[in-house]
Amino acid sequence: MDEDLVDRVRVASRACTRTVSGRPYRRPAEVFGELATACQELGIEEWDSYAERGAVTRVESEVADLLGVEAAAFFPSGVMAQQAALRVWCDRAGTRRVAIPDLSHLLVHELDGPRILQHLEVEHLTTGHTVATADHLAALPGRLAAILVEVPLRDAGCLVPTYDELAALSAACRERGVRLHLDGARLWEAQTHLGRPLAEIAALADTTYVSFYKGLGGLAGAALAGAADVIEESRRWRRRMGGTLYRVTPEAVSALVGLRDRLPLMAECVSWARAMADALPDHVTVQPAVPHTGTFRLYAAGDPDHVNARLLAALEDDGLGLTPPWSPSPEPGRIVCEIAVHTDALELDPSEVARGIGALLDG
Repeated sequence: MDEDLVDRVRVASRACTRTVSGRPYRRPAEVFGELATACQELGIEEWDSYAERGAVTRVESEVADLLGVEAAAFFPSGVMAQQAALRVWCDRAGTRRVAIPDLSHLLVHELDGPRILQHLEVEHLTTGHTVATADHLAALPGRLAAILVEVPLRDAGCLVPTYDELAALSAACRERGVRLHLDGARLWEAQTHLGRPLAEIAALADTTYVSFYKGLGGLAGAALAGAADVIEESRRWRRRMGGTLYRVTPEAVSALVGLRDRLPLMAECVSWARAMADALPDHVTVQPAVPHTGTFRLYAAGDPDHVNARLLAALEDDGLGLTPPWSPSPEPGRIVCEIAVHTDALELDPSEVARGIGALLDG
């Protein structure tokens, strides 16, 4: 694949004023100007100090209320938040053995950090493009401190279990004395598929992680939520891992803006994604066939360089970011890209976008 061409597509995408996947590029000065306005609108009058007080306390309180839990702690990254959660459960259980999907972010994108830093002994809860169920837990004999369920499972096209499947897995964990940690980086988007209030979903888990920069569009940051004593213990691990930064007010304010402005639109993003996916030509495969969230994958026959060259021309011609760059699929002769519908896409006609993607692949 021509990486120089991919870079040119990305540069051209930054110049687009309308996008289907993600938000149009904005200069740092624009973003910080919006955050300054948000501070006034939200009444943020003081800085946080080492992740205490100010906007940090406020976002922690809002997340705890949304998820119906006793407490939440702000973390600079989800990588750190999830390692802290699993470390707490392992220390309490007296075993380092945990079960995680083989496609989980922890195992695919974190340079083996959970094993190296926390000495976790990892079993595969699931393998491949499948959601975790009680049957998967039952197939793992022996003692486990915790299992991690990624909702949605991003590297499988953002697959989400049904609420009943997740509830049955939760019940199986509690019967067996295994803690359930919910990797909810995109839980805001997954709520539509699960069809229950966020608090009802989080009640199935012992701890839940949520991200502020993915669907909510924040600068960075995450929260870990659960019982007060567990979250207090996770704060100690946050400090040990260097996560208690002197100032995180900009990140916390951007999280508050996302919760205020973007969370109410998540269901609309999912509906838009489904309408666009349904209007695609038959030779484009959607994974999953009916998107579970606003993030999903497209597969088609083709050569990535040929399609990316046409994509570059389209970007430069009409300023509409149809798709990210395409990559080779594991299946020979096919290509793939990931679409992450953001709220800005709601201003576009999903059928017209589908026709544009079809024309891009047909060219």
